[in-house]
Formats: sequence, C-alpha cells, structure tokens
Amino acid sequence: MTPLMAMFIPALVASLGGLLAVYWSPSHQTRSLIQHFAAGVVLAALAVEVLPEIGREHAPAWILIASFTFGGLMMYIMKLWSMRLEEKTEHLGDNAFNYGLIAATFIDVAVDGFIIGAGFAAGGNTGLILALGLSVELLFLGLSLVSNTIKGWRVVFMSVALAGVVLTCTLLGNYLLSGASSSLISGILAFGVAALLYLVTDELLVEAHTIEEKPSSTLWLFSGFLVFWSIQLFSGV
Repeated sequence: MTPLMAMFIPALVASLGGLLAVYWSPSHQTRSLIQHFAAGVVLAALAVEVLPEIGREHAPAWILIASFTFGGLMMYIMKLWSMRLEEKTEHLGDNAFNYGLIAATFIDVAVDGFIIGAGFAAGGNTGLILALGLSVELLFLGLSLVSNTIKGWRVVFMSVALAGVVLTCTLLGNYLLSGASSSLISGILAFGVAALLYLVTDELLVEAHTIEEKPSSTLWLFSGFLVFWSIQLFSGV
C-alpha cells in the first residue's frame, strides 16, 4: 500500500460511519462500549508508534515540552469555546442545531488529519499507524452526530464533509512537512500527543461515562489497545 492510498483510509472510514448511522442506531450502552474500544485503539497508536517515533527523532527536549504544552492549552481553549456554544444552544431548546458540537468535531477532525499528515512526513510507519488508529474513532463518529436535528441522510452529508476535512488536512500536513527538520516534525507530533490525549480523556471516555457503565467497559478499553497492538506486532507494521 502506497502512502497516498493509506491517506485515504480515514476519509473512507469516516464516510462509512455516516452510512452506518443511517441503518444502525446503537443503544447508549453499546455506544459506550464502542467509545471505550476506540479509546484503547488511540492509546495503542500513541504508545506503540507516536511516542517511540518522537524518541527516535532525538529532538531537543524544550521543543517537545513546549509543543505538548501548547497542544494542551489549545485543547483546553477549544473545550471552553465549545462548551459556551453548547450552552447557547441549550437555551434555544432540544431541536436547536448544536453548533458547538459540530464546530468542535470539525476542528478535532482537522487536527487529527494534520497529525496523520505529519506522521507520513516523519517516514516509517508512523503515518499508517495513526491513519489506522484514528480510523476506528472516525468510523463511529457518525453515531455521535445523531441528534434531534441531525439524522438520516443528513448524518451522511455531515460525515462526508468530515471525511473531506480529514483528507484535506492529511494531504496538507504531509505536503507542508515533507522535507521538514526532525525537530519540527517531532514538535508537531508532540502537539498531536496532547490532542489525542484530549480526544481519549475529555471526549471518548467522558462521553462514555455519561451513563451507568458495566464492569465489562474496562475490558473493551483494554481490548481496543490489545487488538491494535497485536495487529502491529504480527504484521510488522
């Protein structure tokens, strides 16, 4: 598989998630288990490839610390902004269009795409690992978009738009960072670590814990990590 073909994987999977949402409406409990599994996959992508790749680049420590700090602050600011938009939407009633959720989702996907592009620019298998890992999250993104105002084929349209954003940002990230210094790429990946940690802790798991979860939810988290790690080990990716 060529790098260009691999860059299309997240976009295709995001579109598939929208189609899935049209024909399948999982219960809140099932959705929670899926989110635990996706969180485990993203954590595995960080542990087995992204952090080791940053270490292999031997970038100055201050660049990595500054980039991670900047990423954390950016995610915090985005959280405050999306919460404010959601509060305004709540005052308009249940049938109001949730601009906060949609805006935050598009920004998240754009950041994810750029991080994937940085992974491909870094060389090796980092880009492919990130593309596969984040594809699991994107697959079920359409399910989280379903609401009173977004349903049916409107979800498909929204998912295709998200697919276009992630593909565009992936190609842009790869183009801008191809031939860049190892320090710059490492800094972008360190920023990405903060963004993905935010995705896991403040989005996937927080959303998953909005209902009373079963003890088996923890097993789904570990299963997501183990499945992705096993694929990486046996395939030599």
